[in-house]
Amino acid sequence: MKKILQWGLLAALAGGLSLAALAKYNGEERGRPLLPAQVNAKWQSECGGCHLAFPPGLLPAASWQKVMAALVQHFGTDASVSAQDAVEIGNFLAHNASNRWTAASAPLRITDTLWFRSKHNSHEITPAVWQRAAVKSPANCSACHSAAAQGDFNEHAVKIPK
Repeated sequence: MKKILQWGLLAALAGGLSLAALAKYNGEERGRPLLPAQVNAKWQSECGGCHLAFPPGLLPAASWQKVMAALVQHFGTDASVSAQDAVEIGNFLAHNASNRWTAASAPLRITDTLWFRSKHNSHEITPAVWQRAAVKSPANCSACHSAAAQGDFNEHAVKIPK
């Protein structure tokens, strides 16, 4: 019996270490997606010119491929870029994307991910919060996460505007 407990504890420890390594591999530490060490200037200027240049780790590569393929109708706006820029930005996003989903279940919007929904559930953030002038929509991360542009979504630093 004692040997079974020892093996069980050893397996739990190994599993915990594996999950920690997987979380870091996915671009997450302490529960927050991070920007890659090297960011892409084209991604920063083209995407960040209209909205927060969302960290690539917030979506899987398949989602970023869908986004990049539909820039002419990017959530109601023409966000077209040159073919060369599209390849460069697309490669950057795919290389630094999350691997938390399969291609078949890859959401198009960050706000449709289970991660986002679990962190922004209606018990903690009421629908009225999204309507506030300073917030405007769930896609406006910077309204509550002041360090969102640096890929920091630490829930302990959230400040919801009144």
